[in-house]
Amino acid sequence: MIKTQDPNAALKNAALLAKTAVMLGMPLVLTSSVEDNFQGLISPLIQEAAPEAYAKRVKRRGIVDAWTDPNFKAAVVATGRTKLIMTGVTTDICLLFPAIGAVNDGFEVKAVIDAAGSYFEISETMARLQMQDAGVILTSTISIIAELVQDWSAPHGPELQKLMMASMP
Repeated sequence: MIKTQDPNAALKNAALLAKTAVMLGMPLVLTSSVEDNFQGLISPLIQEAAPEAYAKRVKRRGIVDAWTDPNFKAAVVATGRTKLIMTGVTTDICLLFPAIGAVNDGFEVKAVIDAAGSYFEISETMARLQMQDAGVILTSTISIIAELVQDWSAPHGPELQKLMMASMP
């Protein structure tokens, strides 16, 4: 599937991010595109990690750029957050377009690169460059979790450390 990295690792990282959001009580907005077509449902790993967010997911009807879907954008805006953490199945489509769209609308966006990937190395490279040029901050799963917890001795620190360690090779 995703050639630029192990697709299973990317999905595990995305699930780890979802678990982290749930654990920290952060709003989580999930979206899918044409679930009954080739794209299919959101990964069972994500469904299990965040069942409430999955049940409320925004089902797009083929709109490629999730940020241009009025229901998705409204769900994100409704969280009241101005700083977003984003990822997607593919970096060069699912992540690229909504991340840049959100930045253009005044949001601070951190794109979690190791929770996505692209079919071709050139696509991955170009997507990363486009996002950086647009002001998207590129990061990794472990870095963003550490940034969110701030203090490993905080109430959720030990739980997050266990989750992170379980995801390490």
